[in-house]
Amino acid sequence: LMGGQIMNVIIKGGTVVVPEGASVMDVGIEGEKIVAVAAPGTLDCEGARVIDATGKIVLPGGIEPHTHINVPVPDYWAGGKSEVFTQPPESASRAAAFGGVTTYVDFAGNLPLTPGAVPPVDPIMAQIEKRRQTFTGHSYIDFTFHYILAGAVSPQTIGEIGEAIQSGLASFKVFTTFFAKIPTGHLWAVFQEVAKHGGIMAVHAEEDDIVNYMEDKLVREGNDHGSNLHLVHNNLSEDIAFRKVIRLAEITETGIYFVHTTAKEGVLAVAEARAKQLPVYGEALHNYLEFTCEDYKKPDGLAIHTYPAIKYSDDRDALQQGLVDGPMCTTATDEWTTYKEVKLAGDTIKTVCGGHNGIETRMPVTFTKLVSTGRISLGRFADITSSNAAKILGMYPQKGAIAAGSDADIVVFDPDIKKKLTLADLHADSDYSIWEGFECSGYPVLTMLRGKVIVEDGKLLGSSSDGKWLPRRVAPSVLAQPVA
Repeated sequence: LMGGQIMNVIIKGGTVVVPEGASVMDVGIEGEKIVAVAAPGTLDCEGARVIDATGKIVLPGGIEPHTHINVPVPDYWAGGKSEVFTQPPESASRAAAFGGVTTYVDFAGNLPLTPGAVPPVDPIMAQIEKRRQTFTGHSYIDFTFHYILAGAVSPQTIGEIGEAIQSGLASFKVFTTFFAKIPTGHLWAVFQEVAKHGGIMAVHAEEDDIVNYMEDKLVREGNDHGSNLHLVHNNLSEDIAFRKVIRLAEITETGIYFVHTTAKEGVLAVAEARAKQLPVYGEALHNYLEFTCEDYKKPDGLAIHTYPAIKYSDDRDALQQGLVDGPMCTTATDEWTTYKEVKLAGDTIKTVCGGHNGIETRMPVTFTKLVSTGRISLGRFADITSSNAAKILGMYPQKGAIAAGSDADIVVFDPDIKKKLTLADLHADSDYSIWEGFECSGYPVLTMLRGKVIVEDGKLLGSSSDGKWLPRRVAPSVLAQPVA
């Protein structure tokens, strides 16, 4: 027996996915932490609640690295309506918990989606605190933020980056397009400062000149229906923008996390950077693993859209293969949940509402597409849904691992469940799902946050005050060469 260690929960008989691989083991939990991972039957069950996971898979809780919760939807996306917001933390985190997700990374700072938007004057730390107040007491799962820098970032704001990193905010989000575009010189300055203090950059990379040129061209030619979004936010734009960012990162020795990679060219750019041992990491959204630009043309097809744009079948194949063999490191959703009336309000290349109701479906969809088809191992599945995000974004091994000393964030997954998804299966504040009719092979059946079962057999057992703010610090190894 394990040195007489007291345990209040033991998960028995499941195939446990630990950093070294997957095998049948028992997991012992005391309070909020995992205290033992041991051979079957070797843990002392006296006084413990025993969860029988026989025939099921025991995984580290999902980490969703990219969400936009409780943020204003620009009026030109919302059909002219003002005061429209994406769903609040209660409903987004509830949906996440049912989908096996125990931590998400949202954003602090201003997301300037309107022309002439003035970046906030409040110091970075004040904005982080304000955003924390929005989530504290309103989240079923743990939360943390990337900080958005936008426009011509002032020397004063750049001077605040070090303090923010010291406080546990490890990642900074930038855009090379939209109204949030940062001029290249300022981007260079931001990269230098973030690198100096050991943070990482999360980059939305598109070549702004190409995006604007194509918008103007399609409008002029009368071809500006939303189903042509992939011609605006196109493959060439991603190719040039990714390579420009990688070059800047190489010179400044900065770690890069490319959000929502969409094109085969982006996958290749990341792969080539990693082959040069640069700390460059790629994120794939789960709707890009399923749909192509042909789906935009279907009735209500624009519902699938998440910026930049869903592209061709060979891009979908490249993203899937990138998750199989490595340049793509994480799966995410770019969660941006609205109601159908808002989501489908605009139908032109400039007015299609971004994002989708996705935080709940990522793990089962990814499992169905890559594990149940035999393309990846359970270990790789844990990596691309949890462990890699934890490593890249500075929360490993507290999060993202089933190991002694890690938080007891666990999802029990039943690989034998066959489920055709309907809206009724989902728990977001929304009246549509792009996953309606998707056939899942495998589904989460129990979610545990820091030792507390928050969802079990379709019942919500957690509280919206369970989730806590998570300070992060990126390990130097992650910023030295690709480790995830």
